[in-house]
Amino acid sequence: MTESSRVPDFSLRGKLALITGSTQGLGLAIAQAYAAYGAGVIINGRDAGRVERVVSGLRTAGHQAHAFIHDIGRLDEQEAAYDALCRAAGVPDIVVNNVGIRIRKDLAEASLTEIQELININLVSAVSLSRLAAARMLAHGLEGRFITMTSIAGELARPGDSIYPIAKQGLAGLVRALAVEYGARGVTSNGIAPGTFATESNASLAADPVKGPIVLGRNPMARWGQPHEITGAAVFLASPAASYVNGHILVVDGGFSITF
Repeated sequence: MTESSRVPDFSLRGKLALITGSTQGLGLAIAQAYAAYGAGVIINGRDAGRVERVVSGLRTAGHQAHAFIHDIGRLDEQEAAYDALCRAAGVPDIVVNNVGIRIRKDLAEASLTEIQELININLVSAVSLSRLAAARMLAHGLEGRFITMTSIAGELARPGDSIYPIAKQGLAGLVRALAVEYGARGVTSNGIAPGTFATESNASLAADPVKGPIVLGRNPMARWGQPHEITGAAVFLASPAASYVNGHILVVDGGFSITF
């Protein structure tokens, strides 16, 4: 072993990364970080205008970026859309399962349609996309990386927010399933469990005069996380430095989940 081989390699140069739901929030922050570390990035979203604006901004900054305008939750269209993406941009080495929605309701008040929508978008779509992505990684002999955004809500629960933790716990299972299924074939799978981040989807919670202070009071750091603070974990898990990390879920929550 040479001295240089002992130095962790965090470069993503030559890699192609698909980040679902990457026009805002944590997904956008991860995409920007991957581009900064040398990866080509695929920006995904349903809104063509928003996707193209992000892609244009990345290209203007000198990065390689592609648009993937597709609703990941449309399962009947997913395979055809992913195949078209691979033909146009190449086969992703890195897939970040990030897209998701949240329905904050008591379980008894949620409709079956709402339950199915959340489970399909947050969980089933990630399982389906991972299946497609893994097959193509293996067919092209790639040392692939799956990074799935779970949540501290996968291990915790609170009244009025019952459906989301169910899906997130399922995603934790996906992390482990992919890890044991494909680890011996050069494809690793890990997760990131974010805590409370100041993203667009959490704006109403942060502004709530009752719940907002409760969230801050639970966090040992007494503040919300900023989107860029998720990127160190995301870059590490996608990089050669994490070559022997498989089936792990890295918690990034400021200590929220260790308090009571």
